Amino acid sequence: MPLTSQPVGRRERNKQQKLERITAAARELFAERGVDEVTAQEIADKADIGAGTLFLYAKNKGELLLLVQNSAYADALTQGRTAAETIPDLLDAVMAIVRPVVECNRKQVDNGRTYLREIVFGDPEEPHHRDALNLTVQTEMAIADVLQRDDRIHSDEAATLAHIVSAIMFVSMAATINIANPADDLVHEIRDQVRVLLRA
Repeated sequence: MPLTSQPVGRRERNKQQKLERITAAARELFAERGVDEVTAQEIADKADIGAGTLFLYAKNKGELLLLVQNSAYADALTQGRTAAETIPDLLDAVMAIVRPVVECNRKQVDNGRTYLREIVFGDPEEPHHRDALNLTVQTEMAIADVLQRDDRIHSDEAATLAHIVSAIMFVSMAATINIANPADDLVHEIRDQVRVLLRA
């Protein structure tokens, strides 16, 4: 007897719709004014829910930012993975993964830097934080997969190199000295460091 999927109940549909409204409201307000200038009450009002309901979905603004940015990060990673599949050169393929992640993070610089801070210092027990950490792991796995195209790079070494590339990328995006630098400058800086790493 074939298994059939259970229809989604009204309560679950309502929860999903509220989550979508919260995400859309937070995304719009954060993009307009930056996460630090937006209050949770403004997000709740725009999503047409009570503030108490808002905090059932994310306990603070940091978690709301993770919710919003995780979606963009996931799309950027998919884009990068797809691009890397057709690029034979290892450095170019790695940078094909890195570039959309950097561009995603730089759409609103303050939000991007706050997002990185939340990933590093946020509560890993919170679901949106766990999702963000999982995205960083997926990024490293995608980079490691590219590096293993080179027969001289074993899987353990590829994982270590990918972790270093990830660290280079995150530090470059988070560094105060790079606040005013556009995404292209950051990608160039990261590329230079990754080139030296892969040469070694």
